[in-house]
Amino acid sequence: MATMDAVSGLRSFSFDTELNEEEKKLLFLRARSAGLTFCGCAHAVYLCSLVHSLRRIIKSHTVNTGKDGDLCVGILGMGHMGKQLLLSILGMTGIKPSHIKVSTRTPQSAVESVHSEVECFCDNRRLAAWADILFLCCLPSDLPKVSADLHSHLEKHCLVYSFTSAVPVTRLARLLGHSFILKPQYDFVPSESADVWLSCSHVTTALTDPLLIEASSPLEMTGAISLGLNWVCGVLYSLLNICTSASLGSSDALSLINSLFKEKSTHAVQLTAESFICSSYASSLLREEPFPWISLSDAQTKETPLLCFLSSNKSMQHCISAAYKSLLETPVKYK
Repeated sequence: MATMDAVSGLRSFSFDTELNEEEKKLLFLRARSAGLTFCGCAHAVYLCSLVHSLRRIIKSHTVNTGKDGDLCVGILGMGHMGKQLLLSILGMTGIKPSHIKVSTRTPQSAVESVHSEVECFCDNRRLAAWADILFLCCLPSDLPKVSADLHSHLEKHCLVYSFTSAVPVTRLARLLGHSFILKPQYDFVPSESADVWLSCSHVTTALTDPLLIEASSPLEMTGAISLGLNWVCGVLYSLLNICTSASLGSSDALSLINSLFKEKSTHAVQLTAESFICSSYASSLLREEPFPWISLSDAQTKETPLLCFLSSNKSMQHCISAAYKSLLETPVKYK
């Protein structure tokens, strides 16, 4: 027999009944917090799915080196964001739990919320040396110690993805001595549309909601939250760097990256060498020659050929948005 909420619909029992007018003005913070957590997890899942797919395609197109092609994901910090991120990656990607590791100051207390196959320890340097993608979910106050731990221990190919607020990507690059860093920069403008995020009490459940997926689409965001083109540029340059680290020629790199998007949209748009680098360099780049390594800290803070291309190409924006929605609406789950 179904249970009934005895106070459902009774306004006098809602938590905000006793708030004064000044306090009610702060209610938007609930929606802001829920929305930023949801979008952060959704966009991280999107990135992991793209990188995981690309690495598998690269492995199938290159000589077997004996290395495992699966993506290795590290999460540094197991506070609210770290826990939600872990659950999202486990539930929404095809990444094996054994390919996810967590470093936290209190691994004993975090074990209960971690999948049995996810290794949890307290060793930031060990995590940095192992991970292909390293998510920073630490507080700004912890960043000096974390930076000291990670400095000189990050492999060049390791993509650092920072959720640490109030620390710009340029400063983080200096602290870590590392330029392969991606940091989403969200803007929030309080409005009634932000209420859409109030249903995100459980992020993993919310990630299956088509309306919330639509609202979080990076280039078409609604719900009072926005994310600039620079983040999308950073994602695409990350994919390019992964191809470069695998010594793929520019022609093969473009073909593989385009393959991640071409089946997700009816818009037939192709990324070319000129989309990523200046036309003079692109014209001299041989098909079998890899692209140059791109500094993501520069790519997110300066005007790049890719930013100019995306800004003026609505078809490519639609293509990227379609890929985002498709990946989240039909996630590949680990079996």
